[in-house]
Amino acid sequence: MTAVDTSVETLAINAIRFMAVDAVQKANSGHPGLPLGAAPMAYTLWTRYLRHNPRNPQWPNRDRFILSAGHGSMLLYALLHLTGYDLSLDEIKAFRQWQSKTPGHPESHMTPGVETTTGPLGQGFANGVGMALAESFLAATFNRPDFPVVDHYTYVLASDGDLMEGVASEAASLAGHLKLGKLIVLYDDNQVMLSAATSAAFSEDVLARFDAYGWHTQRVEDGNDTAAIAQAIEAATAESERPSLIAVRTIIGFGSPNKQGTSKAHGEALGADEVKLTKQALGWPTEPDFYVPSQALDHLRSAVDHGPRWEAEWKTLFQAWAAQYPDLAALWESAFSGKLPDGWTTDIPVWQVGAKPVATREANGEVLNVIAKHIPTMIGGDADLSGSTRTLINGSKTYSPAARDGRNIQFGVREHAMGSMTNGLALHGGIVKPYTATFMTFSDYMRPPIRLAAIMDIAPIFIFTHDSIGVGEDGPTHQPVEHVAALRAIPNLVVLRPADGNETAAAWKVAMEQHGPSVLVFTRQKLPILPPEGIMEGVACGAYVVAEAEGGAPQVLLLGTGSEVHIALAARELLAKEGIRARVVSMPSWELFARQDAAYRDRVLPPSVKARVAVEAGVSLGWHRWVGDQGRIVALDHFGASAPQEILYREFGLTPEAVAAAARASLKG
Repeated sequence: MTAVDTSVETLAINAIRFMAVDAVQKANSGHPGLPLGAAPMAYTLWTRYLRHNPRNPQWPNRDRFILSAGHGSMLLYALLHLTGYDLSLDEIKAFRQWQSKTPGHPESHMTPGVETTTGPLGQGFANGVGMALAESFLAATFNRPDFPVVDHYTYVLASDGDLMEGVASEAASLAGHLKLGKLIVLYDDNQVMLSAATSAAFSEDVLARFDAYGWHTQRVEDGNDTAAIAQAIEAATAESERPSLIAVRTIIGFGSPNKQGTSKAHGEALGADEVKLTKQALGWPTEPDFYVPSQALDHLRSAVDHGPRWEAEWKTLFQAWAAQYPDLAALWESAFSGKLPDGWTTDIPVWQVGAKPVATREANGEVLNVIAKHIPTMIGGDADLSGSTRTLINGSKTYSPAARDGRNIQFGVREHAMGSMTNGLALHGGIVKPYTATFMTFSDYMRPPIRLAAIMDIAPIFIFTHDSIGVGEDGPTHQPVEHVAALRAIPNLVVLRPADGNETAAAWKVAMEQHGPSVLVFTRQKLPILPPEGIMEGVACGAYVVAEAEGGAPQVLLLGTGSEVHIALAARELLAKEGIRARVVSMPSWELFARQDAAYRDRVLPPSVKARVAVEAGVSLGWHRWVGDQGRIVALDHFGASAPQEILYREFGLTPEAVAAAARASLKG
């Protein structure tokens, strides 16, 4: 640890503080309290320990920094600007404004140097656990003696609110169990919430809790004591067997004479008079706004010199490693580029008509495994349900402290953290299409990270099995009814509910090639096999004609997804006996179908055919978009029951006869 000129240090810390304060004041919106209190710890980390390159924010071996307390976004933006990232002062002045790179909460796809989108508390913490897991897996995969090409830390700055959220507890428990020693969390322990003191809702011994999780814990009593903060970070980086939590006692809104230490400093601009008083209290010029002394800027901008040097040193190591291990280097290039390797679809199975019926969860397991053979950095796991979801990668170990190269992650019964950690895996780089798996009914536990994956436009694959009342005897708690509709409502998310083994294979191919996140929804019950011809292309388009009307142009369109496509096919046969010509359309993905041009959509669903019936073992919400005013929907707008699935489908009216009756009614207008 090198000596630091404390006068320059104080200038730099206050430059961070008041850049944040001025930006919040100019926007008249934001959270000044965290930057005022946490600036010393952030400064210490960024100037003494964080290995990063402002000129290349995507350098693979950079340390990751996550501001889990995303409401304090101006702390991060000030750090990025002052250390030389491509974030101009004009962008700082446009904080929270239309089309600026400084939105109210950090967004990874928008601002150089922001590793993940945060704001929903606890998510960044769990993302950090996923990133630390990714680092350890990639190190085990790529590193060789004398060649630590993957060797970096994940740092998280978390708030009281982060640590109150259950997702952080889930993730912290697993991080301790997995001994993720390169994860270091700085806890901004300021004892204040947005509306009250933390003592109103939070009186636990946080360090004791994290001790129980198996973490290395420390306390820094004075958040302005940069020497003590540095000493704690030193100790944390020296601890290789346990993740570290450093509780730093700070004062929210530090320096504000009338608001520091209170909720008033948390979530609103200080006000012009209080800004002036705060600057005076900390010996800062009251004019001009956004003032940065040259000594402070030169000191902080030294990152522009250090970063390229660190990256150059790493590149020298990397090139020597690549020369000695060319096969690994080729794998690295594929993994970090995100480009799927040649031949990755070679072994995807095809089921022929007449083969035994197969549950799509079973087909899912087969397809996953043949794809995973071609992609060594494809990893994932489940919420203690792999025996049911069929998502183990065969022949691979379970990831553990003793087997960091294991590709099967046992997340335990922690769906929320599983989703958030998997976002961290995807954000880290090098992990190709990480996936999760659990029952469809538990997708609600994972909705926040799924939504954030869609906002960030990253590409994890979320697998959900046991997709309907077809679960049967487990009853309504385990029978998803509204869940598919709820997921379809998330923008930028592709939901695929395939109808057989061949549609399952096609759905996997779509998900692997998607730029953003995908949801794959599979049945527990076995389903007949559809003719494989044209299915790959049809599923990729979101909907296609699976059975044409006999004897002429269709009079009625029967639409279905998943297991209900087979009900529509049986209804088509019933209608044919009455001389009614019915076309059956499988619609595994509404989102993909909506992306097609009007000509394709009109070929599949001719506008002239007004008589339409949709059938799905879920709520009817959304189907009106496809069936129109004259159409009918055979659905399930209530919860299920405990009984064998065949009885449930019959008793709830999800039958070929019900679909045929709805078709007749639709034909009558």
